[in-house]
Amino acid sequence: MSTSFASLVPVTAAAESVQVGSPALNIAVFAGFVLFTLTIVIRVAGGKKTAAQYYTGGASFSGRQNGLAIAGDYLSAASFLGIAGAIALQGYDGFLYSVGFLVAWLVALLLTAELMRNIGRFTLADVLSYRLKQRPVRIAAATSSLAVSFFYLLAQMAGAGGLVALLLGLNSLWAQYLVIAVVGAVMIGYVLIGGMKGTTWVQMIKAVLLIGATTIITVWVLGKYGFNLSGLLQGAVDNSPDGAALLDPGLRYGGSTLSKIDFISLSMALVFGTAGLPHVLIRFYTVPTSKQARKSVEWAIWLIGGFYLLTLVVGYGAAALVGPDAINAAPGGANSAAPLLAFELGGSWMLGIISGIAFATILAVVAGLTIASSATFAHDLYNYVFRNGQATPDEEVRVARWAAVGIGVVAIVGGILAYGQNIAFLVALAFAVAASANLPTILYSLFWSRFNTRGALWSIYGGLASSLLLIAFSPVVSGSETSMITNPDVDFSFFPLANPGIISIPLGFFLGWLGTVTDKESNPQKWAEVEVKSLTGHGVAESIEH
Repeated sequence: MSTSFASLVPVTAAAESVQVGSPALNIAVFAGFVLFTLTIVIRVAGGKKTAAQYYTGGASFSGRQNGLAIAGDYLSAASFLGIAGAIALQGYDGFLYSVGFLVAWLVALLLTAELMRNIGRFTLADVLSYRLKQRPVRIAAATSSLAVSFFYLLAQMAGAGGLVALLLGLNSLWAQYLVIAVVGAVMIGYVLIGGMKGTTWVQMIKAVLLIGATTIITVWVLGKYGFNLSGLLQGAVDNSPDGAALLDPGLRYGGSTLSKIDFISLSMALVFGTAGLPHVLIRFYTVPTSKQARKSVEWAIWLIGGFYLLTLVVGYGAAALVGPDAINAAPGGANSAAPLLAFELGGSWMLGIISGIAFATILAVVAGLTIASSATFAHDLYNYVFRNGQATPDEEVRVARWAAVGIGVVAIVGGILAYGQNIAFLVALAFAVAASANLPTILYSLFWSRFNTRGALWSIYGGLASSLLLIAFSPVVSGSETSMITNPDVDFSFFPLANPGIISIPLGFFLGWLGTVTDKESNPQKWAEVEVKSLTGHGVAESIEH
């Protein structure tokens, strides 16, 4: 999602020794998709680009196109595979992830999408620095954005390595590392050749493929039960050791008061984090008007919501037709539920198609993350911090291209280092930082006339630091069987929750308020400009390069 659920069950190197389906067929599908999409990227987005064309595709996409691209950017392979697996094994509680991610878009629709499109130009820092001190706020916003993108990208790359290695039947650890490198290299190619326009087309194609394939599986599964949903659910109950509990809340999060609080904390991060994700925010600038930005989110909500309803059938279908025992025994654990269901329904060919679509989703998500990160580095840090706003658009694009290569290399190395580890903390950290550091500052900037630079800095750095610290000292890093550090003698966890959202999100809002009220800085004229511009869009056209 761009969320990753590759973390629901950690992928281990030992698991890759099991082969599923036909690796040769999967490789052929992968290669075909890469060639097909690269051809499209070159045709629609080749040639020299201005900064606006590279970062936002020249704001040339319609709301419907952008909504489809947002769905493609948000619905990762891990989302498809992980949520289906969570539903197959945890039933109702697994489906709650879908609810959290869908509700998150209402926050974006009602509070941020249209207003940010009216004020900003390329990045989050454009909005935050509009009425505050440019240099310190841009540094803070860039730091937070790059941190979110890095952890998110790292999780995607590590999860991609395990997933693709499984589907290709690779047993060698070096071959699995090579898969991560290939994913990174292809992603860099998309970004360098196509910029945002090429990346957007890849995301749209991927969204159509993913939603289409999931629809086919859904209809196929329902057909097995005479298109009777009750019959499907009964089949899942009969095939599960948990019985009817699979349909009731509490199977995963109802065991104790602490687990319920942990779920609330996770939900807060998911619901509030989406509206602060840099690669989601930059999509608001790929449309020409704020009305189209709002329409983008409306389309995204319908597409994402419909997709998550389909995963409900896929998840329970996997529980009924494959069974929890087979899912848990397969490489990747919960993440193998959808591929095993595809194999059960249509054999190697169906599995090959699902494998290709999974690979497509990985490429689309990491390309979106990379271009958002390179825009942050080139536009916010290079131009406004290092060059004091004097860099030319051509310089920015050149730096952004080099930044994309550098970010890709870092993602490849990081993905290799994180491979085989429990990467849940990376996903949780990305959403928690976005919700704790980015969203409070965004909302204060848009809606509070008194908000000032100190409030922005305290909110961003406070939310970032608290998220990092609480995750570092939580059970996802040490102290439990599923921790990143597997040595049972190493335990420095004092924060009992797996996600820090319930602490760090309110803290981010509080620090933003405290920093503001303890500083006398005020700029009523700039606030008046923000109000007019955010509500009317006046002056937006002048800020877009064509």
